[in-house]
This record gives sequence, structure tokens and C-alpha cells, in this order.
Amino acid sequence: MSLASALNTTKSIFSNTSTQTSVVSTNISSATTSDYNRRTAVTTTNPYSGATTVKVERTEDAALLKQVLQSISDDAGQQSLLAGLETLNSVMGGNEYSATPSQSLSALREALQTYAASPSDSTLAAAAVAAANDVATSLNQQTAAVQELRADTDGEIGTTVDKLNQLLTDFEKVNNAVKTATATGGDANNALDTRESLLKQISQIIGISTTVRDNNDIAIYTTTGVTLFETVPRKVSFDATTAYDANTVGNAVYIDGVALPAGQGSSTSSMGSLQSLVQLRDEVYPGYQNQLDEIARSTMLLFSELDSGGGAVAGLFTTVDSSVVDFETADIIPGLAGLITVSPVAQSDPSSLRDGDIAGVDQNTEGAAGFSDLLYKYVAGFETQMTFDADANISTKATLLDYATDSVGWVEEYRSDATTAAENTSAMLNRSEEAYSNNTGVNLDEELILLLDIEQSYKAASKLLSTIDEMLGSLMEAAS
Repeated sequence: MSLASALNTTKSIFSNTSTQTSVVSTNISSATTSDYNRRTAVTTTNPYSGATTVKVERTEDAALLKQVLQSISDDAGQQSLLAGLETLNSVMGGNEYSATPSQSLSALREALQTYAASPSDSTLAAAAVAAANDVATSLNQQTAAVQELRADTDGEIGTTVDKLNQLLTDFEKVNNAVKTATATGGDANNALDTRESLLKQISQIIGISTTVRDNNDIAIYTTTGVTLFETVPRKVSFDATTAYDANTVGNAVYIDGVALPAGQGSSTSSMGSLQSLVQLRDEVYPGYQNQLDEIARSTMLLFSELDSGGGAVAGLFTTVDSSVVDFETADIIPGLAGLITVSPVAQSDPSSLRDGDIAGVDQNTEGAAGFSDLLYKYVAGFETQMTFDADANISTKATLLDYATDSVGWVEEYRSDATTAAENTSAMLNRSEEAYSNNTGVNLDEELILLLDIEQSYKAASKLLSTIDEMLGSLMEAAS
């Protein structure tokens, strides 16, 4: 080897170790940075200068990244659904279900039993009417709370759509930077890290798939096949609804003009949080509302009285606006749970409950203070099976108390199954992220070992340079 060749080799080693040291140092300092992928200095050899660093390569694993994005979407959708169900559970009074109609209906039955045993006692009559007021209040408050949840969820949908649009705008900028760097041979690694981070954030909102095109360009599609990003972001639109009642239908979310479907089931089909929010607003909360309305309708039927023609009329329970409703037919009356109230007549004269003349014909024809037939009929009615609308998604034949209990059970079964599913999606996400990190992340032990190897190369180059210096010195002395 000539001195010139040796000198070129030494210079190449110093250049390589400098680049490698810089890369390893960056890896070590970024080891705890999220969404940072390990960098590797790629070298090649040529007959003139030996090994030469040609590029700094970013570690990638497309298959594992795809799995991570899917796991993020699955878990985000399931966790969002579970959070909504936990909120509904709180509205119901927590695990004691103290705010549910089933509790107040049980109290009303007990008050009626006590009153029926002493029908002449005005204090017991007032207590029974007060218990009826608690039933109406529970139904009113549950309805108001459910519709508030729907309005809050609608607002969250709007906020999430805005966030998604912003992420797509940011993605366009970074994607353009990647394309430019790739086309010109520049360093796109930092932009690739940022782009991957944005993909993960987008997948939390909606399930996505990606396609890589020329110059490392990426197109994004939803899991339902709708284009979300292709060169430029596609429009994601949503018109918020500020106030909700049982008759309100929320607006759909549109992606590139296509409506986003709601998730289905307790182990939700939602990919990302957005579909779960739509599921909560349009299916879960309205499902519970339908059950409340059926409880209100059946309660009115149980306490209905007879008019002069023998037909049923609203008795102890009526509507706050005095509207006449068909409580005898097993059809959901939207919003009835928010309208039900105790008749003003019963509140001013509690004994009218005993006599059956709140709005109908007096059943206590003899005016007996000990008349209890009607009160016992009401008590027995709590144990009599009634027919309910199948669209409420629980029992179609049950006693009123059983139906009210089934309503609580429906929510709790939904929540329990969603909890189990959320644990599974969370575990899958953790495993996917761990596998991806093991393949593309920074291992400090490996980096430190590599740093020691680089140090040995540097020492060898230093030794070679010292030898070259000595030889040049000897050569100069010999020539002088």
C-alpha cells in the first residue's frame, strides 16, 4: 500500500467514524423520544478509498406498522365506547343505580302496599303520591341526562372532525417534504418520523390503510374504502346539533361525500374513536332512552283509570303538557319519559288515588274510608306481565319492575362486554407497539456496543495516521 493510498484510507475511516458517531449519538439521545426510528449509517467499499458512508438509513417495518395502526384504531374505538358507557353508568347513579326508575318504582310499590293496608290514613296517601313523584322525577331526569349526553357527544364529534382535518392538513405538508427529499436525494428521515406520528394520530380517530407511491408519496384510505388523503386532504364535514331531545336525529359525518357508518356492538366494530362517538350518540344512548319511554308508557298504563265509557284514561300519571298519548299500545312514544308527571289532582288530593277519580269515574261509590280494592289492584299490577315494544331491544313480555331492571341490565351487560373487549384491544395494542419498537426502536445496549466498535476503528485510524506521519518524517529526513 502506498503512502497516498494509506492516507486516503485513513481519511475515509475518520469520515466514516465521524458520521457513525453522530448517528449513534442521535440514536442514544432519541431513545426515549416517541415515534423515533433507529438510524443506521450505511457504508460501501470502493478500490480507491475503501469503506465510504453513502447514506443514513431509517429502520422501517411496513408489516408491523400496519398492525400497529390497526391496533391503535381498534383500541381507540373500544376505549371511546367504554368511556361513553361509563358516563352513562354515572348518570344512572353508579353501581348502586340509585337514579334509575327501577329504584323509584320499587319504592312506589312498597308505599302502595303500606297505603293499601291503611287506606284511611292521609299521611300514607301523601307518601304514596310522593313516591309517584319520585318515579316521574327519575324518568324526567334520566331523559334530560341522556339527551345531554347525546348533545355532549355531538360536540365531541365536531371537535374530533376538526382535529382530523387539521391532522390531514399537517400530513400534506410533511408528505410533500418527504416527496421532495426523496426526489432530490435529501435526508427525509425526520420528515418520515413526523409523517408516521401523524398516521398514528389519524388512526386513533378513524381506521386507515395506506398505499406508498412514487417518491415515497402516501395515499390514505379509510377501512371502508373511502379516500381520506390523495395528494391533498379530502374534506371531512359535520354539522353539529346544539340541542337534543328524543326526537332529534344527529347529523352524519361525511368523508369525501360518503357518510361514516356507526360502530356496532359492545365489542365494537368501530375503527377509531369517531365511529364509536356516532355509535354512542345514535344507538347506545337512544337505546336507553327508548327503554325509559317504554317504562313511562307502561307506568301510565298501570295507573290508568276508567272513564264513563269504560275506556282507559291517564290517572295518577299524566303528561306535563296534558297531551293525550296512546299508552295502551306497545309502541315507543319518543320523549314520553321526559313528559311524564303526577297529576295535579292527585297532588292536591292524595286520597283520589285510592278512589280512582283522579281523572276517571269514582270507584269508591260508597265513599268508604277503608276502600282498598283499587290500591291492591295497583300493587298486583306490578306483578302482572305487560307487553313492550321490541324496538327497545330488551324484553317484550315482563312485569314493569322486571322490565325496569332489565333496562339497567342491558346497560351493564353492554358495559361489561365493552370492558372485556377494551382489555383485549389494549393488550393487543401493547403487544403490537412492543414488537414494532423492538424492530425499529433504539436499543441502548446495542448502540453502546456499536459505539465501542466505532471507537476501535477510530483508534486504528489514529494509529495508522501516526505511522504514516512517522514514515513521512523519515522520508523527508532521507531526502534532506
